Amino acid sequence: MSSPAPMSIPLERVTLEGRLVRLEPMSPAHLDGLAKVAFDPSIWVWTIARPTDRAGLEAWMSTAMANRDAGIELPFVTVDRATGDPIGSSRYLNIVPDHRRLEIGWTWVATEWRRAGANREAKLLMIEHAIERLGCHRVEFKTDSRNERSRAALLGIGASFEGIFRNHMVMPDGPLRHSAYYSVIDDEWPEVKAGLLGSIDAIAAAR
Repeated sequence: MSSPAPMSIPLERVTLEGRLVRLEPMSPAHLDGLAKVAFDPSIWVWTIARPTDRAGLEAWMSTAMANRDAGIELPFVTVDRATGDPIGSSRYLNIVPDHRRLEIGWTWVATEWRRAGANREAKLLMIEHAIERLGCHRVEFKTDSRNERSRAALLGIGASFEGIFRNHMVMPDGPLRHSAYYSVIDDEWPEVKAGLLGSIDAIAAAR
């Protein structure tokens, strides 16, 4: 049996619709909305980007969109469907078409929308698109090994912990970061998807 054709690069800019959130291709039109919710320092404490003002956020967005134009990333803005307001962002990166894998990362959501299902549904939409439409065999995630909230959230969506990459990244504040890796693979996706859909149904029903 011949191998399937690799994913096309750059990835198509698509809008992913959920019940709670919509993921839109990042554009400069999102800057004003994101600037209203992006400057809580807790959003950025575990990342190598630390925007503290509009200029810093604009530079962060410009880099993300330049990487999209280069075909190495696909950034989304997370929009609350009830209000139409931007509330966060996520993206595909480390895209390896020949081996049908990619990473979901650079994920953040505004403080007010944490534990409200926004991040969980964004992950559902992105994993679903990657596996069911792009044909990925593997979707991976990484986070600072000290980031207990992120690590718990990844286990909560059904991702499997794979191990620690030691001394993996140099952080802006100096310490070397050990990165904890997680993944969802295509074989286990139906079960993971069912769990995510069930939890989102419960969140939507409680609203």
